[in-house]
Amino acid sequence: MAKSKKAKRQHGGWQDWIADRAIRSLIWIALQFPIRTRLKLVSWTVRRCISPLAGWHRRIYANLDYVWPDCPKDKRARIAEDVIDNVARAFIENYDIPEMMERSAKAFVSGPGLAAIEQAKADGRPVMFVMAHFGATECARCSLLARGFQIGGLVRPMSNPYFNKHYVQNMRDICEPVFEQGRKGTLGLIKHIKKGGMAVLLFDVYDSSAPVIDFLGKPAPTMTSAAEIALRTDALLVPVFGIRREGGYHFDTVVEEPIPNGEPIDMMREATRRLEARIDENPGQWMWIHRRWKPERQARRQRKRAAATMSP
Repeated sequence: MAKSKKAKRQHGGWQDWIADRAIRSLIWIALQFPIRTRLKLVSWTVRRCISPLAGWHRRIYANLDYVWPDCPKDKRARIAEDVIDNVARAFIENYDIPEMMERSAKAFVSGPGLAAIEQAKADGRPVMFVMAHFGATECARCSLLARGFQIGGLVRPMSNPYFNKHYVQNMRDICEPVFEQGRKGTLGLIKHIKKGGMAVLLFDVYDSSAPVIDFLGKPAPTMTSAAEIALRTDALLVPVFGIRREGGYHFDTVVEEPIPNGEPIDMMREATRRLEARIDENPGQWMWIHRRWKPERQARRQRKRAAATMSP
């Protein structure tokens, strides 16, 4: 008799409750320390305790082996350490909003797209920022908030409902409006932008229903919604990156040149190309923890499509 597949764990049970309490405890303890000590403490905890349990280093190595099979082992190890360090810092700094806003207000903001978004703000023209899980993402948004750009966003709910509750509230505390992913949230976001608003979408996540765009030389289903919304609302589509400096505390915000209008998939190819250039410069600042490619799942979907095409 064939073995039955293991049933997926339902979220919202006692495991999620315990995980959320552990995360809340880590946040509370970390917030008792000065900011620089806090960042180092959480970085060490995540790199040495959480990552081994969650298998993050293994996942990073697998992704690196997939796209950069010739990457030397010592470089691969350095990238993994930098990735986990950046993830830990990005996580905990979001929970001290006054400090993050103060630091972000002092950040250096530059780039060929800065004049374009300043002009859009003056003209009341909407702007759709595209960002990635790279460097100091939320700090970069805060640096623009500090300069008078009111930037809303669409957040993807966390699978742990206990953690998701304070995660979403934290995003709202940083800047409204915040819309949760889904039909209602997307419509709310579009309505906000149509009124001349500004918003941000993170595009570097796997979406099985999205068209495939090569990312770091490998096919990756990539959402085109940011480009589609920009075209629908006559908004500028502007990539923004928060690049951490050495030491992980200070960062620079780079506003890149707006992506020209065209077919949504071509616009997102350009956004992907811009992200690839940043990763080439600072590979440890992109979140290699992501299951960005999922080659096995892509292969299964291709086989299913081929079988459906061949069937009478």
